[in-house]
Formats: sequence, C-alpha cells, structure tokens
Amino acid sequence: MPKRILTGTVTSDKTDKTVTVLVERRVKHPLYGKIIKRSKKYHAHDEKNEYVVGDKVRIEETKPVSKTKTWAVKDRLVASRGQAVEADLEVAEATPGGAE
Repeated sequence: MPKRILTGTVTSDKTDKTVTVLVERRVKHPLYGKIIKRSKKYHAHDEKNEYVVGDKVRIEETKPVSKTKTWAVKDRLVASRGQAVEADLEVAEATPGGAE
C-alpha cells in the first residue's frame, strides 16, 4: 500500500524533533454545494529541527514514532517569510518645556 503524502503549513515547532502541520482541504458541501475548507493538524517527525513556523512542507505517512506522531516531514516546498527580529532602536528624549 503506498504511503500518503500531504501538503501543509508548519504552525508550531516548539517541541523537540516534532512540528505541527496544518493541512487544509477543500470539499463540496453535500446539501448546498458550496466549496468549504476543512483543516486538520498533524504531528510530524522533524529529526534535525530544521523546519520553522510558516514553512510550507510535504509530510509522509510512516510507522508510529510516538503516541501521536505517525507522519514525517519529507521536504520543504516554500520557506517562511522570516521570523520577527527585535531591533535595538534609540529614541531621542523630548526636552521638558520645549516647543510643542
């Protein structure tokens, strides 16, 4: 039986060697016929902790690694746009009694 491969976005990388991947699919409503989104989160194994929040990745079904992990990250499709970086900004103080 072939392994399933899904595409999703990394939503969390806080745990060691694990990422949470949000997979969205579009289905047609059985009665109304409108296309709606259905989503599910999967825990995927990330051996080197190389994937970060926002990355678009492919995950592949594997044998169970733990109680909740039965998927492994196969590869990165699109890198995230970057993490928030703290900047050291110096703010000039307003002179007391100065022009307003």
